[in-house]
Amino acid sequence: MADVISRDRAARSDLVRWLAFSLLCAGGSLGLAWLGPVVPLPTVVRGVGGLFAILILPLASLLVPVLLLRRVPRRKRKVAWQLIVPLIAGVALGIFGAGAGGTAALADRGVSADAVVVSADYSSTNHCELRTVDGQDISPSLSESDGCRDSTSKGDELRVRYDPEGVASPDDGRTGSNGVLLATLFGAAVAMGTWGGVRQSRWDRAHDGA
Repeated sequence: MADVISRDRAARSDLVRWLAFSLLCAGGSLGLAWLGPVVPLPTVVRGVGGLFAILILPLASLLVPVLLLRRVPRRKRKVAWQLIVPLIAGVALGIFGAGAGGTAALADRGVSADAVVVSADYSSTNHCELRTVDGQDISPSLSESDGCRDSTSKGDELRVRYDPEGVASPDDGRTGSNGVLLATLFGAAVAMGTWGGVRQSRWDRAHDGA
C-alpha cells in the first residue's frame, strides 16, 4: 500500500514539474519573440531574445529531460519520441511569434502611407525596399508575405503600414492573424513536452528499481 501511495505521489510530482517546465519553454519562446517588436527592444536585446526563442529554449525542452536521467547510464539513455514535438513547435513559436508581435506593433504604432518601391529582390524570397512619396526610407524591407509580390517592380506605388521605430516589418494591411496557429503550436508543445518528460522520469525510476 505504501508503495502504491509513493508511486502516485511521484507520478503527480512528475506531472506538475514537467507541465511547469513545458509551459516555461513554450511560453518563453512565444513571449520573447512577440515582445521584441512590440516593446520595441534594442537590436542587441532582440537578437539575444530571438536566440533564446528559436534555439535555446526549444533545445532545452528536449535536452533537459534527457540529462535528468541521473540513474540511467549514458549509453542506455533514450529519448521519448514525444519530446521531438516541443523542439519543432518551439522553433515555430519563435519564428511565427515574431511575426505576430510585428503585426501587433503595427496595429499599435504603425503609420499608413503611400510608398514607392525603390528596389525589389527576387533571389530567394521577395523583398522590396520602400520609400515614402516624400522621400523617407522605410525600414525594414517589405517581405513577400506582407505585400512584395512577383508582380511588384521598381517604381510601383503601394499603400503600406510601417513602423516609425524601424523594428516591425511593414505590411500592406492584409496580413492575416496567426493566432490559431500559435495556439495550436503552444498547446502541442506543452502537452507533448509534459508527456515526454513524465515518460523520461518513469524510465529513470524503473532503472533505479531494477
